[in-house]
Amino acid sequence: MNDTMPAGLPTHPDALETDLLSAVSFDAGWSLLERFSTLVRESGSDDEHVAAEYIAAELSRMGVPFEMHEPDLYLSLPRESSVKWSGGSIRAKPPSFAVPTAEGGLEGELVFVPAAAATGQRDLFAKRLGDDLPDVAGKIVLSEGFAMPGMVSAFEAAGAAGQVFINPGKNIHWGICTSIWGTPTTGNLATKPGTPVVAVNNPDGERLKEAVGESVRLQVRLEEGWYPCKLPVAHIAGASEEFMLVHGHYDSWDVGIGDNAVGDATLLELARIFHAQAGRLKRSLRIAWWPAHSTGRYGGSTWYADTHALELRRRCVGAINIDSPGCWHATEYDDVMWMAEAGPLCARAIADVTGKTAKRLRPLRAGDYSFNQIGLTSFYMLLSNIPEDERAALGFYATGGCGGNIAWHTEDDVMAVAERENLERDLGVYVASIARVLNSRILPYDFRETVSELAGFVDGYVEAAGDLLDLGAVRAELEALGAALDDLYAAVGRSRPDAAAVGAVNELFLELSRILVPIGYAEGGPFDHDPALPRTPIPRLARTAELSGLAEAGSDLLPFLVNEVRREANHVANGFHEAARAVGRVLAQLTASAPAG
Repeated sequence: MNDTMPAGLPTHPDALETDLLSAVSFDAGWSLLERFSTLVRESGSDDEHVAAEYIAAELSRMGVPFEMHEPDLYLSLPRESSVKWSGGSIRAKPPSFAVPTAEGGLEGELVFVPAAAATGQRDLFAKRLGDDLPDVAGKIVLSEGFAMPGMVSAFEAAGAAGQVFINPGKNIHWGICTSIWGTPTTGNLATKPGTPVVAVNNPDGERLKEAVGESVRLQVRLEEGWYPCKLPVAHIAGASEEFMLVHGHYDSWDVGIGDNAVGDATLLELARIFHAQAGRLKRSLRIAWWPAHSTGRYGGSTWYADTHALELRRRCVGAINIDSPGCWHATEYDDVMWMAEAGPLCARAIADVTGKTAKRLRPLRAGDYSFNQIGLTSFYMLLSNIPEDERAALGFYATGGCGGNIAWHTEDDVMAVAERENLERDLGVYVASIARVLNSRILPYDFRETVSELAGFVDGYVEAAGDLLDLGAVRAELEALGAALDDLYAAVGRSRPDAAAVGAVNELFLELSRILVPIGYAEGGPFDHDPALPRTPIPRLARTAELSGLAEAGSDLLPFLVNEVRREANHVANGFHEAARAVGRVLAQLTASAPAG
């Protein structure tokens, strides 16, 4: 990290933050957990609607203003399924958006394709297959791991007629296998999965391996269509219409206490704590509970991003995603997501509240990060984890929530997964982080960190391009941006800017987010949604890695790809240039307003 402190980051908690932290408790949150433990909150269901009304009633009791949106969302609801063969029949769970079988099921020859085990969140969503697949055309593939979109699409591309995934443990994990982010459009509707897919548990999967080469029958049941959902959003008005968005999903697989009733309870406590101090807030706060996370691929947050896109782009100063905090034995912060510019803020908030040193995980294309293309600086998703050595001793494998507990997305995700002491500690982290954004004079982001991160990626692309394509302009524009930012932070640090200058710096930071977040994380336009597949950093330059392979093969496609990457490089370089120009304008304003001598 940079040695000089980023503008806006306090050296110690102020009086407001101290008062906010003193209000941390989990009484209302624990009552929510107890209520939600009786509700299977499948999106569009009566239980989910009851949960939304419970949140609304609690907000009303606390006097917190809120809206209850009621969108119709496109969902896929899995139902009990099975795999049958001559040796027996086993229970299965289809992932959302798998294709249901016709009456009588799908019958085909079973072929086994091994897959590497996921080692953590970083590769949980990746395609973990070798380069050379066996012949799977027209067959039913048996593989290992979770039915993630990258795996499912790879087998479909190879011609598989159906797919069975062996989950790592004794339970079958619910999941979703479409890569379409949110409700489909006519442009991506055809990319929905096209085959029946199921997951089975590990003991049954080992039995099923004995049927490789034989005929098996899949019975796959799902319901798909438009469902009415409820989406509560609390509004806590500060002195400015600029706002921070804090959000998490309230739908669930089964009763889903660790994923994500604990997050819902945390959001409720945040509404209570910040509403009590609304008159002291410089910026406003919105707190949102999303439906359709699990069966609509982040359908609720995507609907909100689409419906409120312009005000999010113009006035939102940052976003925090809250998913699976405060779970059983989760005491370490070893895989915490944040965008680079939020790094000093996040690391310090975690250290100040918990005394722990957090380790960063660059945000994945997952969770409810539905605002990357709008350009919101975002941080957190999963927060505390069970220590790695304890997970290993327990025989836990990589999951996507519950603090690393393998109860994730299963019937075992019940009240025992929540731990009150950990919930209150994590609540404190969120309180400190939010307070430092809402009440900082200058937004506490350090875009020098962003430039440093992007420079490493650009250097990798320059090396990959070699003599095939000159990416020098991308590097030069990024270096110019870095130099301008160094000057800006130095100028802010030398004197206390007046109100006009502070406003200009804050507007600049929003503009930098709108430019640099999409460059770092997105490929499509500002109001699109990239697919839920792993994203290479600076996705527009990702195909640079293919140039050398085409050159070695003497492919006729090489000049076409060179032309394509050159266009994308122009887009990236121009973004850096526009960012540097914006920094330059504000730097000139700061210099002009600085007192003489």
